[in-house]
Amino acid sequence: MKTWRVLCVVVAALAATTPSRAADDGVPAFETLRAAHRPSDLIVLDRHGEPIQTLRIDDKARRLPWQPLATFSPALRELIVHGEDRQFWSHGGVDWSGLARGALARTQGRVQGGSTLTMQLAALLDPALARPAGGRGALQKWSQIGAAHALEARWSKAQILEAYLNLVPLRGELIGVPAASHHLFGKQASGLDRGEAALLVALLRAPNAAPALVQRRACALLGEAPDCERIGSLASRALVRRSAPPLGEQLAPHHARWLLAQQAKPITSVRLRSTLDARLQRSALQALRTQMAELQGRQVEDGAVLVLDNRSGEVLAWVGSSGPAWSDAPAVDAVLARRQPGSTLKPFVYALAFERGTLTPASLLHDAPADLDGGSGAFMPRNYDHRYRGWVSARSALAASLNVPAARLAALVGPEPLFERLNAAGLQLSESGGYHGLALALGSADVTLLQLSNAYRMLANGGRWTPVAGTPGAARAVFDARVAFQVGDILADAGARATTFGLDSALVTRGFAAVKTGTSKDMRDNWCIGFTDRYTVGVWVGNASGDAMHHVSGTQGAAPVWRALVQQLHAQQPSRAPPPPPGLERRAIHFDNQLEAPRDEWFLQGSGETLADARGRVPISEHARGRVHPNEHARGRLRVGEQLAQKRPSGISSPRDGSVFALDPDMPAPVQRIRFEGEAGQWWLDGQPLGSGASLQWMPWPGRHRLELKAADGRVIDRIAFEVRGAYVRR
Repeated sequence: MKTWRVLCVVVAALAATTPSRAADDGVPAFETLRAAHRPSDLIVLDRHGEPIQTLRIDDKARRLPWQPLATFSPALRELIVHGEDRQFWSHGGVDWSGLARGALARTQGRVQGGSTLTMQLAALLDPALARPAGGRGALQKWSQIGAAHALEARWSKAQILEAYLNLVPLRGELIGVPAASHHLFGKQASGLDRGEAALLVALLRAPNAAPALVQRRACALLGEAPDCERIGSLASRALVRRSAPPLGEQLAPHHARWLLAQQAKPITSVRLRSTLDARLQRSALQALRTQMAELQGRQVEDGAVLVLDNRSGEVLAWVGSSGPAWSDAPAVDAVLARRQPGSTLKPFVYALAFERGTLTPASLLHDAPADLDGGSGAFMPRNYDHRYRGWVSARSALAASLNVPAARLAALVGPEPLFERLNAAGLQLSESGGYHGLALALGSADVTLLQLSNAYRMLANGGRWTPVAGTPGAARAVFDARVAFQVGDILADAGARATTFGLDSALVTRGFAAVKTGTSKDMRDNWCIGFTDRYTVGVWVGNASGDAMHHVSGTQGAAPVWRALVQQLHAQQPSRAPPPPPGLERRAIHFDNQLEAPRDEWFLQGSGETLADARGRVPISEHARGRVHPNEHARGRLRVGEQLAQKRPSGISSPRDGSVFALDPDMPAPVQRIRFEGEAGQWWLDGQPLGSGASLQWMPWPGRHRLELKAADGRVIDRIAFEVRGAYVRR
């Protein structure tokens, strides 16, 4: 008792001489502190202000937005005062009797805290007052007492308790009761029951204590025979939780990261507004995941969707991944990943040719197996379906996505001019046109879904390229507006694409839509890009790992997602075809031998006369083989390699001796074939029999080969040598 009386006298003397601090001496205004609070997660809003994503921007601590005192559960407010500072509502910042009890406990070798909630808050606000590992000294304690008095002089009790609950450290990286409540119990602080609140209060003195110790302290705090078994079960689950539930709806993680990276200045707000539309974003995500389910069993894991506003360039939907339920790499943003675009580059090849006057939509191209000079070896393009149509118009060749005519056209316009024009369209291709060669026309270079979709948006805007909203770049004219119209008109022609895609494919929509699919080598990437009068929609389907899909074409993979979104976007107002720009004329044309049905076609003013005769007919003649169309004598021939060689009178007619073939980098290997033709007989390759007959198809492999044609008696009729090279485009 003597020790107790001495301590009481000392504490009373200290209370009588408590240091006074000016109300503004190091104590911030409550409103200033609250306004300066920064959560560890940025809240991203859609264009209408709806939260759609949270993004972690502070990896050192986890803090949620500041919460008013009234939003904390009554049980928590009661228990934290009861367990930490029973005289909180009556003292002036310091509980002198509590300090005396703490001092007495220390003289007896026990530890008992004497700091009030106000004193603890003062230490949280001033790092110099933080408790060191060995405990506070007398001078530091004295400063803490002075800071507590200053807080009480300037703030209300409610403000002190509110700030404490938002700032107190709780277990690991968790700062504040809101963060701890969400992480440990998966709920907001307003929903904490007495057991959960007791566990949080028990953590205050030892935030990282073992669950069993926290349970005992919580049970002691509750009193009156608490249900300690439930408390123990709750503690064992909550205190070992490795990850917290999502902070609200997580609709656009990839776009949120991209949007944050575009900010020119450091983020000072807790909210960041995007141009996304939450409703459309949900639809895009659902459409992609529905398609993933449809493609189960075909080795497809990943996908991406992008929707752009044609006029403003704003991003309305951005789905970077199919999500963890489908993908092994959900963090990879497939909107920004560079992949081979396949046939989606063909419209730009035709646009360049139209603009140069090399051909018109009615010009004839020859669709037959071709061996072209690829620059570093032979280039042997083949159509995706391995069928050939003979003479076809440029409209039909582009709409039906025929590979051979596109490759021949690329040989005419040249890979370097094509390379430069594609980069002008924002594709940011690497290397050079000569590096890629003719395969560039079939999509051998890597692009991103963002770049490619914006390039199609350029066509929708009359050939004028502008950057996606929020990204740098100067507006520029890439193609003549008349040419952009011609290409868009072809891509919207369901009849012209019917020979490849049919009349009721996933590319057919209720209103105007110009659309193109693409599939890269070995079916690793599947694309569908198209635009309406208001929107551009891009879809990619494949595998982030680069693995090939199993028999998934553009209309089977990406197109259903594209169509679903276009239908939703124009559910209330169908898309309308754009009006033709000045300088175009529409003329009726007819083809000799009824090669294609008569139709009206769009021509640049003055170009139609070089194509058709006075009757508007497009003739075909033998001397036109290898040219774009018969009336282009002055414009030169389109070289097509060796495929038009005259057949030899006997023996092997195809291939010719010394031929060099290159595997097509944009066709799956199993569908590529070299056709052997000649007299009927026995075919032998490299000393091994292949089969018999007048023709034979062989799946090539790289190397030098010797082909023999033998008679029934074993006599060699003819013998040639040829070479097969791997895809000439280096990777």
